[in-house]
Amino acid sequence: MKRSLIATFGLAGMALLAAACGGGGYGTRNGPPTTSPVSAAKAVTPTTLYLANSKLGPILADSQGRSLYLFEADTTTTSTCTTAGCVAEWPPLIANGSPQVGAGLAASRLGTTTRTDGRQQVTYSGHPLYYFAADSEPGSTAGQGLNDNGGLWYVLHTDGTPVDNS
Repeated sequence: MKRSLIATFGLAGMALLAAACGGGGYGTRNGPPTTSPVSAAKAVTPTTLYLANSKLGPILADSQGRSLYLFEADTTTTSTCTTAGCVAEWPPLIANGSPQVGAGLAASRLGTTTRTDGRQQVTYSGHPLYYFAADSEPGSTAGQGLNDNGGLWYVLHTDGTPVDNS
C-alpha cells in the first residue's frame, strides 16, 4: 500500500511539474502566443480626397473636410517643405494605404511621392499636398495665399490648379 501511495503521489507531482514547465508560456520551446491572420490584420482606411465647399468655391479636402494646400516652391512632385518649422506649420498629407478620390475628382491625377523621412506623401496633379496647422475647423482656408517658408500656399481647384483669389 505504501508503494502504491508513493507511486501515485510521485506521478501526480511529475504531472504538476510538467504542467508548470510546459504549458503555453513564452518559453523558447513553445514561442509567443499567436493570433489568427484575421484577428491580427487591421483594416486600413485609405487616404481619400474629396471635394469640399468653401468660401473660395469647391476645393480639395480630406475625409474630415480639412482643406489641402499646394506649395508653389514645389516645382516637381518632390516636397521642399522638409524643415521642422515648415512641417510643423504645413503638415504633409501622408498616405494611408493606396490613396483614392471621391466623386468629382480624377483618379489619374492622384499619386504619391517619397519624403526625405521615407513616408509617402499624397500628390494631386503633381503637387505634394499639405494641411495648414492654423486651420481651425473643416472648410477653413486660413493658409490661402500666404507667402511662407519661401513660397506661396494655395488650396486647389478640382483640376489641381491653385485657387488664386488675388
